[in-house]
Amino acid sequence: MNPTIVETVNVAREVAWLPWAVQYFFLIGLSYGAFLLSLPGIVGRRRGWLGISRLALLGALVCGLSAPVALLADLHQPGRFYHFYQFFTPSSWMSWGSFFIPVYLGGLVLYAWLAFRPLLAQQAADGGLSPRLAALSRALAYGGLESRGALLAAAAVAFVGAALIALYTGMEVMVVRARPLWDTPLLPVQFVLTALAGGIGLTLLLKRFSGLPDAAQGSIPLFRALAATQALALLVGAVWLLLGLTGMSPRHAEALAQVAPSAAWQLTAVWAAGSTVLTLWLALRRPGSGLLIGLLALHSAWMMRWTIFIGGQEIPKTSAGFYQYQLPLGYDGLLGIVGTFGLWVALFIALTTLLPVARLNREAA
Repeated sequence: MNPTIVETVNVAREVAWLPWAVQYFFLIGLSYGAFLLSLPGIVGRRRGWLGISRLALLGALVCGLSAPVALLADLHQPGRFYHFYQFFTPSSWMSWGSFFIPVYLGGLVLYAWLAFRPLLAQQAADGGLSPRLAALSRALAYGGLESRGALLAAAAVAFVGAALIALYTGMEVMVVRARPLWDTPLLPVQFVLTALAGGIGLTLLLKRFSGLPDAAQGSIPLFRALAATQALALLVGAVWLLLGLTGMSPRHAEALAQVAPSAAWQLTAVWAAGSTVLTLWLALRRPGSGLLIGLLALHSAWMMRWTIFIGGQEIPKTSAGFYQYQLPLGYDGLLGIVGTFGLWVALFIALTTLLPVARLNREAA
């Protein structure tokens, strides 16, 4: 009997990082981006920033509390999280991240509590809450005194944690050398820039909900900061394209060769560049369009992560063509995205029941 030889040309693989991962990277990016916006007004006490910083801190807290839930869901079996602590792997950025997350969230929660204590006490004293909520607000305020030293210490811990989060979330993707699209030092930089843009966009939306007009003087720093992030994002994108077109970097040239023939990737590139330019123009020329600008900034943060994670996994490692990913309707697809947003809304409602958005901004007006 003649032997039969079976040659495997290619094996189609399902995406390993599901939309849950996109949700986590999106929310944690919004959180540390908004946290950085809270520092000028709350820590630095810069004039015109206090209301903005309080709203940004609220957004950072809600996103920071929501993000780990999406991360646990992406593990497919949430009970696996303790394995990161039981079997620490120094060569794994994901393993390091399991320690960075508690540092950031612990510092953020303590910093937010210290920053909002006086406001919680005032809210309870104003009499606008039901007796039970007023009692809860007084208990959380714990006297309502401003502890400046403790606030600065908590802000420092949260800042270190935010820097570590920004580092590990970028490096965790960049170290995957099997995918040229991810294997670039420009990727962590773009993650940080879009996270900052998303944090600004979220703060703009919260500012709109507070009732003040978008063109109010207090919004000007936000528009300037957003314009800077968009200009830098365009610069980073141009550098990546230049490195690929000129062949100065073989990895960038390989990544560009993989995606350039695809009409879908061409459309994505045009869409990303166009929306970035539009956001930059609106931030500089139409500051009254705060709602639209905020949504565009959030869109840039989401699109960057969806394109990199899901789109990047559609590029085969060993064959030509592209894998086709279709967003499922179940918990690992659309339902999971909607569920995470629902969790965000629930946390937002719970926090703003005790600390209304209008009060956070009105204190600085």
